[in-house]
Amino acid sequence: MAEPIAFTPAKADPRTELQRRLAAAPSEHAEALLVAYDLLEEAHKQGILDALHGAIRARDTIASLAARYAAEPVNINALRHVIAVGQMVGSFDPEPISNLAREAYTAMETQRRESRPPSLWQLFRRLIHPDTRRGLSFVTSMLAALGRAWR
Repeated sequence: MAEPIAFTPAKADPRTELQRRLAAAPSEHAEALLVAYDLLEEAHKQGILDALHGAIRARDTIASLAARYAAEPVNINALRHVIAVGQMVGSFDPEPISNLAREAYTAMETQRRESRPPSLWQLFRRLIHPDTRRGLSFVTSMLAALGRAWR
């Protein structure tokens, strides 16, 4: 019958591997270390490190002030409004918004190039254009919705 081979794994010291990696780090990551040192130096010069240090030391005071202000009814309502507006804006289709931004930019550039204001006849011709009527319809619909909401 076969006899088992005795095997005892060599005990590895995890600190040895960490020390080896630490010793090799400056040569393997020299560029990244230099960038990190530059970033750290600039943060020190600008006072960012001091501000972070102060914020960490005052964390209890900051947390208690934040909790006190967050518990006020006005701030609770403000947060609810921000969430509601965020949900509303998030539900918009981005394509019409993108088109609106592009068309608004084009209209502003066209308006800027005009040397004189348009005549009443030119304004009337703009008003009877189908796109203008479509925009006016949207604005009046939004005004009607605003009126219904304020009942």
